[in-house]
Amino acid sequence: MQVIENLLEFQIPDYSVVTIGTFDGVHLGHQLILKKLVQEAQTKQGKSTLITFWPHPRLVLKPDEPLKLLSTFEEKVSRIKMLGVDYIVKLPFTAQFSNLTADEFVQKILVYGVGTKKLFIGYDHHFGNDREGNIEFLKKVQGAYGFEVSEISRHDIDSVGVSSTKIRNALSVGDLPLATSLLGRPYSIQGQVVHGQKKGRSIGFPTANLSIADTTKLLPGEGVYAVRVAWKEEMLDGMLNIGFRPTVGGSLKSIEVHLFDFKSELYGEELTIHFIQFLRTEKKFESLERLKNQLQKDKKHAINALR
Repeated sequence: MQVIENLLEFQIPDYSVVTIGTFDGVHLGHQLILKKLVQEAQTKQGKSTLITFWPHPRLVLKPDEPLKLLSTFEEKVSRIKMLGVDYIVKLPFTAQFSNLTADEFVQKILVYGVGTKKLFIGYDHHFGNDREGNIEFLKKVQGAYGFEVSEISRHDIDSVGVSSTKIRNALSVGDLPLATSLLGRPYSIQGQVVHGQKKGRSIGFPTANLSIADTTKLLPGEGVYAVRVAWKEEMLDGMLNIGFRPTVGGSLKSIEVHLFDFKSELYGEELTIHFIQFLRTEKKFESLERLKNQLQKDKKHAINALR
């Protein structure tokens, strides 16, 4: 799979099957569309092309309305690659780009940009200035521009019952079973291990403190989780806390993971955290000893969850 960052360098295939969208999280609904895309391209002996935008349009158009994303661009690319898509065309989304009319978008991007012969589009997808472009508009102009529109129907999308918003809401309240079922996999974050206060070592629960580079990445709600941690070629079991560490007077939100039966130093290493089960909310304990007792209980619950 190739990621095309400059549309002028894209070598247009003889038969290009295309879809458009942000595809945040690449959840089961997205996977349904992309599988149709790939299958059609293979049937026509053509190439499958996904047109996506970065940054996310809402971050540009509504900067005062905070939006956290389910996937970084790199995570999105990795997931889409697994589905067999041939090309991802990454369009820089700017205020100027948002002013393209629907007809300009069709001409500059779909026709002359990627050579669309067949376009898969959701029944409720909108594009162009003031969201004037939609499935009805595309059906009117498809003949003039030499491509065929195939609608992803309400039935197909609603039968999966998935939306990125629904997943974000589930993660924010620790509903991992729902988030996992909609994503088709456990939710994950990536971060680098940095130095912390080393309070956990004093009570027998050393933790790796994570720094998340992409500030747009969604963090699950505060609390304690059973997790699986990918490090190099290993998959490790552990438990993780997201919160403010009130027992030790913490004031800034932190992400700390305790790995079971693990002794190596991890400073500077990259870890991928897979969230398996929510264990409990964060709370303030009267002493470090009571915190230690609770962590021992958490570890037992986490081990059972991970089994």
